[in-house]
Amino acid sequence: MPDRPTTPDAPAGGTLRAPSDPHALRAALAAALAGGPCVVAGDAPVVGEVPAGTALVVATSGSTGTPRGVALGADALTASAHATHARLGGPGTWVLALPTAHVAGLQVVVRSVLAGTPLVAPPPGTRVDLGALARLVGSAPGPRRYASLVPTQLHRALEAADAGDPDGAAALAALRTLDAVLLGGAATPPALLADARARGVRVVTTYGMTETSGGCVYDGVPLDGVRVRVGDGGLLEITGPTLATAYLGDDDATAAAFTTDATGVRWFRTSDVGTVEVSTVDASPGRAARVTVLGRADDVVLTGGVNVAPAAVEAALSGVDGIGEVCVVGVPDPEWGEVVVAVVTATGASRDEQTLLGRARVRVATTLGSPWAPRHLLVVDALWHRGPGKIDRSAVRAHATRALGR
Repeated sequence: MPDRPTTPDAPAGGTLRAPSDPHALRAALAAALAGGPCVVAGDAPVVGEVPAGTALVVATSGSTGTPRGVALGADALTASAHATHARLGGPGTWVLALPTAHVAGLQVVVRSVLAGTPLVAPPPGTRVDLGALARLVGSAPGPRRYASLVPTQLHRALEAADAGDPDGAAALAALRTLDAVLLGGAATPPALLADARARGVRVVTTYGMTETSGGCVYDGVPLDGVRVRVGDGGLLEITGPTLATAYLGDDDATAAAFTTDATGVRWFRTSDVGTVEVSTVDASPGRAARVTVLGRADDVVLTGGVNVAPAAVEAALSGVDGIGEVCVVGVPDPEWGEVVVAVVTATGASRDEQTLLGRARVRVATTLGSPWAPRHLLVVDALWHRGPGKIDRSAVRAHATRALGR
């Protein structure tokens, strides 16, 4: 597997805004990984000095907050790509079906560079609909072939195939031929995951963020070299060779998010609460630490003294008859402090909110307990999104607050 050349102490030639043409972007990233000009993706802000060894600057794409420029070193990107290929069974051809303004799409290109394989990508400015996805996958040479998607794309493929849509059927048939379909950017509903796997799609769920060079936990297990622990407040903390260098121009934010322990190990403090199955939190071979992400700490709903994790409620609502995409938020309430509100899209002919609320409350009360059950349910035509597959919780919360007159 090709390795990048040795990186000099600083990016040569400053920075370069990422080209819109995927193949030109591949060439720019190949140069950056070899020590050339640092590539700045999309609208990522470049504030202050770019740290030595930086190959890529990417904007954070969290569901809340203002995006910041994250400096990713060539070493971190290389470690991430090699660990991914090791987990998946070896390098292969990558199909680009995600925007390259965000780390998930950019990592598809980086993996292509480091694997020395062709990048299968749409023409610049082309939207990858189901028909295009089928054609791209069909044109990808073997022997091993991979793609990265967000859950929404996979859901649309399955739904369209069920509806008899030719493009949906073609997309599903194409996805079945891939050696792995990485799924990230948002939590994958359990029902969607089970459905896709039952139909022969080799789905690998991923967890990570821009600050970890993208996905670093696959199917709940950290990649080789990555360790995860539970820190203060139940927040997940991550260490390993894939960590970002800094937030550009924000030393305070960098110091708050990236800390070094007494043994000299550098950790990134996420905003997610979760659990790690083994106390050693050691992801070395033979020690399969299993990570469960419960949701963002600032999304937790405190209702009547009970802390409710929206991600767990959303997972429970996956597959409820008549409910499609789901976002669970907390809305202020004079009696309970906050109440749990489910904002959903409807999949059936009925959009009756009380009927869907009744089904939702029964499902959640049965699986998680009555205090976790939503007290309100709102139906919308489509949820708000920020970045590929990421629900904009701030916009959803604002809509729910207005709709309930709070």
